[in-house]
Amino acid sequence: MVETGFSSFDTMVDKANRLLKEIEQVFGWPKERRNQSYAALRGVLHALRDRLSVDETAQFGAQLPTLIRGIYYDGWKPAGTPVKMHREEFFARVRTEFPYAVEGGTEELVHKVLDVLKDHVSEGEWGDLKARMPKSLAAVLP
Repeated sequence: MVETGFSSFDTMVDKANRLLKEIEQVFGWPKERRNQSYAALRGVLHALRDRLSVDETAQFGAQLPTLIRGIYYDGWKPAGTPVKMHREEFFARVRTEFPYAVEGGTEELVHKVLDVLKDHVSEGEWGDLKARMPKSLAAVLP
């Protein structure tokens, strides 16, 4: 656990590290590849955020751990959303922020990262998220 001297900050950093560690474990990546797990999370969150309506973006973001929520909203332009994108466009969007090669390709990356994220939001919110996505993308959501 990181010690910042302020317990609320320590908790936020700890939750963010746990989520990144979960992504690393799913892929079998060592901790030394933390930049890669961060890039995977960031790429998937940004593609998801940009595809959602402003209201749904806010509802989903409200359930994310605080530091992860900051990553999610970083660079967001609400006036330009939702960006209509289908499955391949969504994966291409993720690849712009995840420049690494990964076994199973981008689709597998997206699926695994979303599977980790699913455990960090309520079941009801996850259901709402799936319901608001086009069928081609809803099929990617675990």
